[in-house]
Amino acid sequence: MKTKLIILFTIAFLFQFNTAFAQGCEGDLPVAGDDGVPKTSSITFFGYFQPQYDTYFTDPGENTFKFKRARFGVRGRVNRSFSYYALMETSDFISSDGNPYLMDAFITFDKFEWTKFSVGSFKQPFGLEVNTACNNLTTIDRAIVSDQIVAPQRDLGLMMLGGSDKTNFRYSVALMNGRGLGVKDNNTKKDIIGRASYKLFDFMTVGGSYRYAFPTNNDDFRKTYGAEIVLNYSNFKIQGEYIYDEGDYNRAADGGCGSTPLELGEKRAGAYVMASYDVSKKLQPVFKYEYFDQDLDIKKAGYYNEMMTIGVNYFFNDNTRLQVNYQSKIETIVNQDNNALLVQLQVKF
Repeated sequence: MKTKLIILFTIAFLFQFNTAFAQGCEGDLPVAGDDGVPKTSSITFFGYFQPQYDTYFTDPGENTFKFKRARFGVRGRVNRSFSYYALMETSDFISSDGNPYLMDAFITFDKFEWTKFSVGSFKQPFGLEVNTACNNLTTIDRAIVSDQIVAPQRDLGLMMLGGSDKTNFRYSVALMNGRGLGVKDNNTKKDIIGRASYKLFDFMTVGGSYRYAFPTNNDDFRKTYGAEIVLNYSNFKIQGEYIYDEGDYNRAADGGCGSTPLELGEKRAGAYVMASYDVSKKLQPVFKYEYFDQDLDIKKAGYYNEMMTIGVNYFFNDNTRLQVNYQSKIETIVNQDNNALLVQLQVKF
């Protein structure tokens, strides 16, 4: 175990990243105000709504209005050393029992930029797309591999992290229960999860993630590896991610943002690549290709999934966005048409 901790902390200081490292759904809380004077206290209410209309081209067809997410939160600073963050999810379509629940609730000691500590419930520090705020996703849905392998996406634990959105170097390492929100751990061992990245050039950032977990008991382990890259050139952006996972997994853990958990084999992997172009400040077309293999050892109908997403994002202003996505799904089940058209309007405050 000591060797694994040493390796994980070494990885954390070799890589670095300058986007999508918040523990919750919002960015870092500044220690100083606009005038540069350190804040001794503050409080901010925030949130966002995502009403959505989905059409599934199945036989028979389906369509529905729903709330993808409806979240309310509060964040603030107690003094120059401690900040706090809490977020509620109220959408019936994400909660497993249809009731509102507390998603994120953590306290952070952030006096020092390179050695901060957070304790409470927050996102697992694994993966680029999972740690991108839900209100800042380029496509309406995260990739299948992100929702299925990085589960539970939120958990309880202790995290050490460093850097900010203004630095090139960023890292985060956490000890977490591995059971998800609202559930006590059922064993004496904790999951070790870390993510870090490095900005090689002004236009290129690379990163990696690692998880060593005990999802069900003290003996059955789980190992997960992730690699990511982001390329930015003028108004053109490409990002990609690959995740490999093996070992046992918690079958009671929900998939990301209400997605249905899939049956996994002993080894599983997936990846995506996404390209977007800012035609203007308001218009952004996007294309995404992804695949997910639920079991690398066998080729079984329904276990290998591919999907292409063609979409467009329209920004009315900084707080209002319309997203339209057409999902073309390719599965190993023949003669099954389950493509979908998703339309989402977002307002945040």
